[in-house]
Amino acid sequence: MKKFYLIFVMACILVVFDLMYLSDINAGKAEPSENPVKTETCYGCHSNIRDFHSKGKHASVNCSNCHSGLDSHLSTMAKPLTQTEHSVCGACHAEQYESFVSVNLESKARVEKATFKSRSPLFDKLMMPHSFTKEHAEPRSHVFMLVDHLIVDRAYGGRFRLKDWGKISSAGEAEKSAWSLLTDREPETSEQKIFLPQTAAAANPVCLQCKTQDHILNWAYMGDKNQRARWDRTSNVVDLVRELHHPANCYICHDPHSAQPRVVRDAIINTIVDRGEGTYPYDRNKSRETSVKKVMFRDFRAIGLLNRPDSNILCAQCHVEYNCNPGHNPETGEYIGMDDRRANLFSWVSVFDYNDKMAKHRFKDFRHAVTGASLSKIQHPDAEVFWNSRHERAGAECRDCHMPRVEKEGKAFTWHGQRSARYMKKDTCLKCHPYWTEKEAGYQVDAIQNYIKGKLTKAEFWLGQFIDTFQKAKDNNVPEDTLKEARKIHDTAHTLWEWWTAENSEGFHNPEAARESLTLSITESQNGIEFLNNAIAEKIRK
Repeated sequence: MKKFYLIFVMACILVVFDLMYLSDINAGKAEPSENPVKTETCYGCHSNIRDFHSKGKHASVNCSNCHSGLDSHLSTMAKPLTQTEHSVCGACHAEQYESFVSVNLESKARVEKATFKSRSPLFDKLMMPHSFTKEHAEPRSHVFMLVDHLIVDRAYGGRFRLKDWGKISSAGEAEKSAWSLLTDREPETSEQKIFLPQTAAAANPVCLQCKTQDHILNWAYMGDKNQRARWDRTSNVVDLVRELHHPANCYICHDPHSAQPRVVRDAIINTIVDRGEGTYPYDRNKSRETSVKKVMFRDFRAIGLLNRPDSNILCAQCHVEYNCNPGHNPETGEYIGMDDRRANLFSWVSVFDYNDKMAKHRFKDFRHAVTGASLSKIQHPDAEVFWNSRHERAGAECRDCHMPRVEKEGKAFTWHGQRSARYMKKDTCLKCHPYWTEKEAGYQVDAIQNYIKGKLTKAEFWLGQFIDTFQKAKDNNVPEDTLKEARKIHDTAHTLWEWWTAENSEGFHNPEAARESLTLSITESQNGIEFLNNAIAEKIRK
């Protein structure tokens, strides 16, 4: 009995220590270590790290390079600090770091998609009343991910704003800490509420998972509640975000102990491993070539180790369609809150199979303000769009066009600025198409994107016409059974259209699929208009 009691007491102490250790990760309270530590000493308590570190490319990197306060930790068990800023990696990988914080001034500045200069001028009408109608901006470089998330009008009701618009391109400050650029309207409160007109307070902990992983040690797998994790899917998002500083951390794709390629986004691990859908769900051979091994730490959080480098999978952690908000069951109307795992879900299918997959999961994001149809809000399905495209079948990966190998002063390295290939044509397009000039390569890109933007505009027009006709049908008291059928048509036409406003290549990643999807959307909308007009005529005759 005494032995059992002693074991119980020791277990409690260890749990308390874990909670203390995790609670101040990234809080910046620990003093820097003065000297390197003996890695074998660390392995004594962190045996699960031994195989990662001792056998990996970082075996010669001392623990003190990435963890500070280790002198106090080893002598008094005081809480150490895990460094999450990019400059830690930049100390050894200077070129990659410098490219990450570079600003592409040739690219567009922040621009909202619902403008006539962007891709979706009818967005507000087609998406109302979704919070994305408050602001749905085109993405900038990864270094601005966290800042842009915090200031977008749909997220925090205008709580966080830039201190100075002249700092909008200050990449170095954005990398060091988003808060060096921002001000909080009510720093003494944490209530998610509206501060400015025409904003929404729609942010939640799940939608932050692709902006930063500063909280990686305090987030349980899938964002479930866990006594060893401070944050979960239902946490107060204002409290959470105040502890976050750095965008798109290096360790999202690179294991810091072994330097192996990895994924940390829990929903992709859940999809590939737990649900068994594989890395390439439409290509079993490629799924066998690239696999992911799920590894649990402290029995509450997970990473996924890739058996070989594959940037399509690494980028798919975020460039993918996923649920990241509450929704409803389209069959019953039941509300689905953030406590439900469906609020953190990858569909992992193409546009043509998406609605069937959501029907299986019984999840829709919102109801349209005019038609009442249960609809989805698509995120950024770049990975799914790329599947089965000409470039993907030829063996190209995301890195070949967005993070190519470049040279600087005779040294080759991987560019980490994640620019569009159109700004690096010599290092991207011309590597596979040497018979083109840079201008010819740009002409090819423009030709494809202009064609698809034309189809996108037509799909928006006809979907808008369908919505107008639906309102006319309601005004003429068309029977509910007829309207119910029309809502199904709306759902189909909507998904086939919105997929292409959400993906980031304006159809270039897969122009064949884009054309098929958008023309199907047009046809669905036109058929829906005819269906409703016939119902209106029948009602008038009666």
